[in-house]
Amino acid sequence: MTIPIVSTHVANIDIPRPKDVGVLAMEVYFPRRCISEAELEEFDGVSKGKYTIGLGQEYMAWPDDREDINSFALNAVAGLLEKYNIDPKSIGRIDVGTETIIDKSKSVKTHLMDLFAEAGNFDIEGIDSKNACYGSTAALFNAINWIESTSWDGRNAIVVAGDIAVYAEGAARPAGGAGACAILLGPNAPIVFEPIHGTHMSNTYDFYKPNLSSEYPEVDGPVSVVTYIAALDEAYSRFREKTARQLKLAQINGYSNGHVHNGDKPADPKAAFSLQDVDYALFHSPYGKQAVKGHARMLFNDFRSAPNAPQFADIPNPEAFLAASQKESLSDKNVEKTFIAASKKSFAQKTDPGMACSKRLGNMYTGSLYGCLASLVANVEPAQLRDSRVSMFAFGSGCAASFFTFRVKGDTSEIKEKMDLMNRLAAMKVVPCQEFVDALALREKNHNAVSYTPEGSIDNIWPGAFYLDSVDSKYRRKYVKAPLA
Repeated sequence: MTIPIVSTHVANIDIPRPKDVGVLAMEVYFPRRCISEAELEEFDGVSKGKYTIGLGQEYMAWPDDREDINSFALNAVAGLLEKYNIDPKSIGRIDVGTETIIDKSKSVKTHLMDLFAEAGNFDIEGIDSKNACYGSTAALFNAINWIESTSWDGRNAIVVAGDIAVYAEGAARPAGGAGACAILLGPNAPIVFEPIHGTHMSNTYDFYKPNLSSEYPEVDGPVSVVTYIAALDEAYSRFREKTARQLKLAQINGYSNGHVHNGDKPADPKAAFSLQDVDYALFHSPYGKQAVKGHARMLFNDFRSAPNAPQFADIPNPEAFLAASQKESLSDKNVEKTFIAASKKSFAQKTDPGMACSKRLGNMYTGSLYGCLASLVANVEPAQLRDSRVSMFAFGSGCAASFFTFRVKGDTSEIKEKMDLMNRLAAMKVVPCQEFVDALALREKNHNAVSYTPEGSIDNIWPGAFYLDSVDSKYRRKYVKAPLA
């Protein structure tokens, strides 16, 4: 894919601004091995269904000490460039979202510059963004804003979202995972991001990583779940308020902003945006059950806004749900149970098509939401996906969250074909749980090690993929490619 470089600002000449900025191409990288969560239940000696039903997990990917966030990002971006035949000189910005920090100063993005050195392209803006799982969305917004700004030089941008999610032995460990996404952004894209963002940020301590001598986070599970739901409430509310204002302004000015309801009818400016306004709804998925809860919570917010709408006719004792405060509802198990049941069909239609990566790879942290996007493209036929509208909820503990949307305006068949995501996920090795435990012990032992060669077997690296070869006495990391055979 060769993109012509066109200057957007020459002297005082105004150049037409880019239109339909969005996803031109995608690639997903993940480890070669995974374990079965059902087998992990038996291995850990916990009750059957604790991980598979309680967390909604099926499998979980993980690497040993041969892979790190730099190799993940190198593989995702190299795969993107190679599969789509992208001219390295056509890239003018790279933004990386990750919380897998292996250096307090040097960014992951600087390692990616090795992929552009041969082409002589060292003029690439952008750097890393960090805040738990939200860094990727900050990176995405930064890249889109650059393309839509007067600073844009006509080249495309790449956003990288990825992490290695590992936990200390205990209740949180089954909620780990690993993977990375690379997204090519530019104008005239088949997947076009819409401009309204509903954002919520606050100071919380639900999940954080203050101990730099360990990969493992500090986690308050119950607080994290409530923080996620509260952030969804707030971000979704801000999005709907902004949407209503835009519709009202459009009506006053006598033009339509293109907002549609149920795919074809203009929305009533007085009506709030709802789940019915999108064909698919994607959520940050640290584990499958959280996406189920997020979808249900979105429906609960719709119910609170329009309790007499026909779709809520079967909600039992609706007055009780309306009487409770928003804060009280956050920890109300009856609210959760009722709206999970009410949204079951909607979840199957609108969210489950985007859950393939989550089910196979587990928690990719910053990559989780964009793994859902890749899964949606991979699972839905291009003809069916075309002309659809999709919502996305991004969340990062600490906390930062955004609710936003995109439209599929063009053909996604090339992205679906080039990613070959479902076949590649199926090709992963499902290995005994002891390998997983041994790998995490190896990572723990060699975390922050110096003057060492990783001990993991290269046989566990995908053919042709980058992996960590060594760390020298000055902590300089060397990466090489696994043999193709």
